[in-house]
Amino acid sequence: MDDGVENLASEEEAPHRPDPATEPGFDLGDEPAPAPRASGDSGYQVLARKYRPRVFEDLVGQEAMVRTLKNAFETNRVAHAFMLTGVRGVGKTTTARILARALNYEKPGVDAPTIHMDGLGVHCEAIMESRHVDVMEMDAASRTGIDDIREIIDSVRYLPVSARYKVYIIDEVHMLSKQAFNGLLKTLEEPPAHVKFIFATTEIRKVPVTVLSRCQRFDLRRLSVEELSGLLGSVAKKENVEAEEAALKLIARAADGSARDSLSLLDRAIAHAQDGVREADVRDMLGLADRARIFDLFDLLMKGDIGGALTELRAQYDVGADPAVVLSDLADLTHWLTRLKLVEGASEDIAMSETERQRGSEMAKNLPIRVLSRSWSMLLKGLTEVQGAARPIAAAEMVLVRLAYVADGPSPEELVEQLKGGGGSAPSPSRSGAPSGDGPRAQLRAVSSLRTEPRPSPAVQAAPSIVLNSIEDVVALLARERNIRLKHALEAGVRIIRFEPGRIEISPLEGTPNTVANELSEALSKATGQRWFVTVARGQAPVSAPTLREQAMTREEAAKEEAKTDPLVKAALAAFPGAEIVDVRSPDLVLPAGEEVMPADPDDPGIDFDAMAADYDSREPD
Repeated sequence: MDDGVENLASEEEAPHRPDPATEPGFDLGDEPAPAPRASGDSGYQVLARKYRPRVFEDLVGQEAMVRTLKNAFETNRVAHAFMLTGVRGVGKTTTARILARALNYEKPGVDAPTIHMDGLGVHCEAIMESRHVDVMEMDAASRTGIDDIREIIDSVRYLPVSARYKVYIIDEVHMLSKQAFNGLLKTLEEPPAHVKFIFATTEIRKVPVTVLSRCQRFDLRRLSVEELSGLLGSVAKKENVEAEEAALKLIARAADGSARDSLSLLDRAIAHAQDGVREADVRDMLGLADRARIFDLFDLLMKGDIGGALTELRAQYDVGADPAVVLSDLADLTHWLTRLKLVEGASEDIAMSETERQRGSEMAKNLPIRVLSRSWSMLLKGLTEVQGAARPIAAAEMVLVRLAYVADGPSPEELVEQLKGGGGSAPSPSRSGAPSGDGPRAQLRAVSSLRTEPRPSPAVQAAPSIVLNSIEDVVALLARERNIRLKHALEAGVRIIRFEPGRIEISPLEGTPNTVANELSEALSKATGQRWFVTVARGQAPVSAPTLREQAMTREEAAKEEAKTDPLVKAALAAFPGAEIVDVRSPDLVLPAGEEVMPADPDDPGIDFDAMAADYDSREPD
């Protein structure tokens, strides 16, 4: 047999031949499994192999695929190539072997492919043990080249030795090279009648569309917590192991839809504890925090109790909880609480206990969507920081500080109402040791926009005849024309000495080339259809002629000073010591009553226009 194809026909490659009458699969019946071998026996099989499905009925959660194959086999509409895709451990390779067994199922009275395999057929045992001469498996992760595929292409012309079909199972098919895929296409499109292909992959998007179009595709779905916990309960019963339902749910949740992962974790949990699988032991094994304590920690954060939250996190860390897992659990809880507010029936989640459902429903009623959404974003960002930090516990504590600091802060609308109704007093935050610097800055972005003079906002409408009556109109025109370089030069690189329609006199600053005058003249003449003269002033520009950017900064500072005289802003500044006005907006930008404003992100520095101007001023002259 060629090197590129794994032919497991040799008896030496099969570690043992189990008795077909006693070998268990994912059979969920009441018949107990054989007694486990002694731990010292080298022939011990892990649960993931011992309870591997052997027939389609044993597959958990794949009813749609089984129904499709059943109809295809019964109507003799069996495809020549199958593509199995799904997450790791969901059963792709096992399904491929069961399918190969069904294609070659043969026993007295049965001489055609069938999914009803009652008992072992002539070829079943060898196929399920991966040692049949006509069922060849290839791992595309290690055999990726065109030479490996060429061996398959050369061998498909030969008839099967003993089975009905020659079946090629290629695992992790997305790992094949582009040349290997191209070499396979012709054979895959028109294979001999005695050949079937079965592909398995976890990365279906990496498989070329030309290959996918030639296969019958089956998406093996991720198993739910309910399905996995049921499977684990059946296996534990067959292994004569006492297991708590809560412990099995923890394992099922940690497996993330993978049957193989869940059985591996159950195997580990059985070895971890000698007197059965207990919830506390599973939490200790997985480094999970007590679920009730996650609720307690989240409640402290939402109340803004930073001291209590840090104490609770450290207590969970001291008993073995991973800081990254704690943040991940907090994010999962935030997501679930959001679903409780928005999705009817979300409180019936079987993965949650009755106590957790009651407590979660109560918390969801008292938390607005904006708070949950903000908490979700901060936890996701914080989780990345913790995973890459040298000291995860320290990084996790800083994430909780940020979260608790803004959790109970009022929204801009609530702050305005509080200040209006309280006459200059705001409720004191319930944080312990919370600084009063950056938080109010975000809240005052909307408050400081009240009763201030609007900034100049030239409205130059696109029209057949464009009229520019001010230098601000010129800047607006350049912005509309997307001439950003010239716009920045006009704003920060020159002083405007004189302006009148059709004529502009400028004085370039140091570092700004005089060619800016010609460029501006050509741009305005082209845009307006009229002749524009832009000249450079002789001699030193007068100090009284600031740049447009300097004028804008002067107006902004004046607007901030005027905003400080507003009674409402005065009350806000008094309520939050250390706060400052960071932005002033025109009153016409205040949203109508009742319309929700997205909370400002305290971690977003915004756009630094001064840095942009400095970068332009420091460029090399033309």
